[in-house]
Amino acid sequence: MKDVAARAGVGLKTVSRVVNGEPGVTPDTERRVQEAIDALGFRRNDSARVLRKGRTASIGLVLEDLADPFYGPLSRAVEEVARAHGALLINGSSAEDPDREQELALALCARRVDGLLVIPAGDDHRYLEPEIRAGVATVFVDRPAGKIDADVVLSDSYGGARDGVTHLIAHGHRRIGFIGDMPRIHTAAERLRGYRAAMEDSGIAVEEAWTSLGVTDPERVRRAAEEMLSGADPVTAIFAGNNRVTVTVIRVLAERSRPVALVGFDDIELAELLHPGLTVVAQDSALLGRTAAERLFRQLDGTLLAPERIELPTRLITRGSGELPPAD
Repeated sequence: MKDVAARAGVGLKTVSRVVNGEPGVTPDTERRVQEAIDALGFRRNDSARVLRKGRTASIGLVLEDLADPFYGPLSRAVEEVARAHGALLINGSSAEDPDREQELALALCARRVDGLLVIPAGDDHRYLEPEIRAGVATVFVDRPAGKIDADVVLSDSYGGARDGVTHLIAHGHRRIGFIGDMPRIHTAAERLRGYRAAMEDSGIAVEEAWTSLGVTDPERVRRAAEEMLSGADPVTAIFAGNNRVTVTVIRVLAERSRPVALVGFDDIELAELLHPGLTVVAQDSALLGRTAAERLFRQLDGTLLAPERIELPTRLITRGSGELPPAD
């Protein structure tokens, strides 16, 4: 900074104002300082700035899987909010591994992020209590925290699944299969609960063979779908518990001549171009991310007190696959 000040013929405080975007510098002086910065290759020392201000102007985001299309809009929305607050976003994937989630979250805290957004893989988040007490703002997204009281922003998985299955029942289906994610995951459990509630509301007893929860790799989902679609009384419709399950079920149904109705939880790319178009229960992942990030920065501003659970509504989008009548 001394070199920049000497080259521009100004004081250190003037350089500091230009570097930090503060007012009180004439356009001509700002131009001279910027020219000196460019000529000397000066870069602000953020480590010194952190020591002085006590903030890193950075937040961390722990996702399930960066490759999942659901998390792209969510991450982008968080980044946009962070940028509007002059903060940098650092993110990583837990791969649905609770140990990896904890490792990532604590590594971000060790790097002194101001706040954390966590999509939980585990069900015990007491490991974050010391960090929260130390002032790390924390918001959980898509799933609630386990064993601690913390802010959470999520979609109405129960209500969305209930609406989707009710829609299938309204189109004449009684034998409806449910294929979901691992039962320990909050969203999977809530969507199964919504499925069962819709069936119970219509007086339909759910047979054990109609439900399957587990990992969402294509082999497991394919096997579950084929088992439901075989035998003397196969299901006439399937409710898919998330976008990865939906894609595999679409492939299975494309290989069969008998039409089977399908409703998926989460929209997928090109869903309207399928034949028939894919009916889905859509959640707004960008809104999830934006709402959670805004909540986080309100914590950092000191404007929030008690933790809150914010549940966003889902939307049923009808395109054809969920409106097919039973084949028999």
